[in-house]
Amino acid sequence: MAIATTRRTTTRRTTARRSAAVLLGASLVVLGVTACDPSGSSVSTDAKQTSSAAASGDAKPAPAGAAKVGDTIGLKGTEKTNTADVTLVKVVDNAEGEDEFTKPADGKRFVAVQFQIKATGAKAYSDAPQNSAKLIDAQGQAYGSTVADTKAGPGFQVPANIAPGESALGFITFEVPKDAKLDKAQFGLDSGFAQQTGQWKLG
Repeated sequence: MAIATTRRTTTRRTTARRSAAVLLGASLVVLGVTACDPSGSSVSTDAKQTSSAAASGDAKPAPAGAAKVGDTIGLKGTEKTNTADVTLVKVVDNAEGEDEFTKPADGKRFVAVQFQIKATGAKAYSDAPQNSAKLIDAQGQAYGSTVADTKAGPGFQVPANIAPGESALGFITFEVPKDAKLDKAQFGLDSGFAQQTGQWKLG
């Protein structure tokens, strides 16, 4: 009886988080369609500064195209007041589900990616980061996030509300084929509908 109750509670929590993320993402689709000019879309691979420079306070620009795990990319949203510095902090491959009921489907594995988002615009960052990220394998296949918590660490709140100048840290979980060789991670503001997308090289 206790196991059944725990399973129902976990299912309700997951469903609620998924619904909140989907609804928020759907509302931002409208903003993206009305505010974006698709011809201006771009992918940024330029690291704003190296992780070592950030730690020492000595910000030095990284070579173009060098964004990797630990690096920060400055991103713009659909509105000029919506900007953020996004850091790909850590990648945990084969992440374990947070409980016995959270498991990837057969032939799949969990990959938990930790991002840090710092709101740098005039307005607060308010979005569902889970909708903003994706992984790309060596074949070019893209994978969106899945609503699952892992033992890698806590995820973002949905929505994540970050005041200007402040930061939030959280894991986003992906469910990918066991044999997929992951090559890149991407993140875009406004649930991924902003014209600019940040891209990090994995491995």
